[in-house]
Amino acid sequence: MNMLQTEHSFSLPKGFIDADGSLHKEGTMRLATGLDEIAPLRDERVVANNAYLTVIVLSRVITRLGSLSMVTPKIVEQLFAGDLEYLQELYNRLNYGDQQSFSVSCPGCAKEFEVQAPGGS
Repeated sequence: MNMLQTEHSFSLPKGFIDADGSLHKEGTMRLATGLDEIAPLRDERVVANNAYLTVIVLSRVITRLGSLSMVTPKIVEQLFAGDLEYLQELYNRLNYGDQQSFSVSCPGCAKEFEVQAPGGS
């Protein structure tokens, strides 16, 4: 029987430093549900600034970061930019796949082929 893996481990490139100075790098992220992507759209912080959607969604799907069992939007806000980008890419890869390509046809010969989208694997 094939089991769907719903939680995935990760290691942040830099790590989150908490108020006590402890470094948290290892964590787990679960697959997102429809509600994880829809519910934040009603959050006033997202309504005021759509870029905040990433913060809310990541705080919902990261189930552990180091010894922190609860990851809040405040914690996600405090991540280094490189770690935030890493988590966004991980989220997209886990939930939407790592192949981002599309079919095109050559205008000269009409042959069809796959083209990798910028940033895709």
